[in-house]
Amino acid sequence: MASTKRRWRPKLPEQFIEVRNLDFCRGSRHIFKNLNLTIARGEITAIMGTSGSGKTTLLQLITRQLVPDRGQVFIDGVDIGKLNLRELYKLRKRFGVLFQNGALLTDMSVFENVAFPLREHTRLTNRLIRHVVLTKLHAVGLRGAADMMPGQLSGGMARRVALARAMVMDPDILIYDEPFVGLDPISMGVIVRLIKRMNEALGITSILVSHDVKEIMEVADCSYLISNGKVAASGSPDDMRQQLSETVRQFMHGMADGPVPFHFDAPDYEEQLLGRDEK
Repeated sequence: MASTKRRWRPKLPEQFIEVRNLDFCRGSRHIFKNLNLTIARGEITAIMGTSGSGKTTLLQLITRQLVPDRGQVFIDGVDIGKLNLRELYKLRKRFGVLFQNGALLTDMSVFENVAFPLREHTRLTNRLIRHVVLTKLHAVGLRGAADMMPGQLSGGMARRVALARAMVMDPDILIYDEPFVGLDPISMGVIVRLIKRMNEALGITSILVSHDVKEIMEVADCSYLISNGKVAASGSPDDMRQQLSETVRQFMHGMADGPVPFHFDAPDYEEQLLGRDEK
């Protein structure tokens, strides 16, 4: 008699953010052409690409700082292009952002930098704010630096304070914009560990934008490589390593020669020089 026992199947990650058929231009230059990608709830998704490929622009479209020329961005099933200003501000409170280079407010102490979102967006008492801020600073190992000023911090410490500030409102979505830039190997290792630990402990959906391949492969559940305005490849770290595309191989291995050109689009070199000489 055949067994009626059901085979166990793992629950698939729930789709949380979807970019659908998106076009975006700056002047005559196409940044994205029919871009499609999805980000699963509770996972770390990496957006990779060369400098100028539109990684930070994509973040601005996801948070509706920019509006696409065509296409839609859905967050938790909501088309953010249809939100009014009040609804948009409410949605943005679900985001935490670790900006490039930290972007700490230089005239505020470490404590006040982390407390700033709470003072702006909540009515918590000073006692509760103190409790929350010290808890977040402790999570990144910098509770003892609460009274220091940003100018007294190393680059790695400043990035960790910025991470505490990004987490202080307990966001659903945490965005990391080039979090590894300018860090020494030890600081980079600390940030990688913190990203993984925060995601696992808090169940946050994380979007990591970077071109640091080694670090991304250590931390990401899924990666997208953006090239020529579209997704050139996507998948787990193992999937990305096994890609046969020349574009993907050039990026993943840091090869100088390949489909991705060294020169930005420009007029013919000789004609442009001759044209200048004739003037």
